[in-house]
Amino acid sequence: MFHHVKDLQFNARVSRPDPRFANLLLEQFGGENGELAAAMQYFTQAFGAKVPHPDKYDMLMDIATEEFSHLEIVGATIQMLLKGVNGELKDAAEQSEIMVAMNGKAEKESVIHAALSANPQFPIITGGGPTPRNSQGVPWCASYINSNGDLTVDLRSNLASESRAKLVYEHLMKFTDDPYIHETLAFLMTREVTHYKMFEAALNSIQPNFPPGVLAADPRFLQNTYNLSAGTVRGPWNEGEIKGMGKDFVYVEDPIAQARKTEGQTKLPDDFSKELKATNKTDKQMSEIKSAEVKNAEPDGVAQWSTYNEKEK
Repeated sequence: MFHHVKDLQFNARVSRPDPRFANLLLEQFGGENGELAAAMQYFTQAFGAKVPHPDKYDMLMDIATEEFSHLEIVGATIQMLLKGVNGELKDAAEQSEIMVAMNGKAEKESVIHAALSANPQFPIITGGGPTPRNSQGVPWCASYINSNGDLTVDLRSNLASESRAKLVYEHLMKFTDDPYIHETLAFLMTREVTHYKMFEAALNSIQPNFPPGVLAADPRFLQNTYNLSAGTVRGPWNEGEIKGMGKDFVYVEDPIAQARKTEGQTKLPDDFSKELKATNKTDKQMSEIKSAEVKNAEPDGVAQWSTYNEKEK
């Protein structure tokens, strides 16, 4: 159940109209790294988490709802940045607020041109209001959402999503000198950092959480790293211990020779029989754990999403 409170989570303000920046800010309204995409991603992921991870369901719904509130902040800011464009500007004289903001150096036609040249669809199709399109006028698309049905995979996707959104806000700050907008963007940017740490903590609370899914990695192919370019640099990604796995990377200097010698890695010098047996055992254990995780949380009889008669604890 959603209940809309008309007061914003953060008091968005702008010093003066700025149709150009309003268009840029559309990136966080209807863009692939924007607030609508984040809200829909976490909202979608929450459904699959409710039975096996009810605590994570609660977290995802809370953050999704907050992202909707951030969408409202972005939309409100865009609308304030367009003050004068949709109303009195059509018949405005040079003393109108948007002309004063531009120091009287432009006529109303040039202001309209500035908004049109930034994104023609923005003021023409929508009348200047915020719309689920990005700054180039491309409509919002459900392909922006990552929801894979495995909570550990989804949480890793969310870490990347929050990182990208944080970076977009950081870049947006470079294109406005309005101190009030800087405050709003700083708030929104900081909340991305908070959400990142929440998702990180949630991921760490699920054990084991690596590798994603149910099946373990095949020990025959796990440790190899390949020299696939001239002058490959060595580092902790291709030498030393594989963090958290108790194994070391094996650097293959000549992968072409290795592929030929092993007939495409079908005839290895070591059959890894002991490791494969252990892996098969782990696979069966994880399958039972993951299956029981869901089955044990499902009630008998008629399924219902909410229990309205239970008192809140």
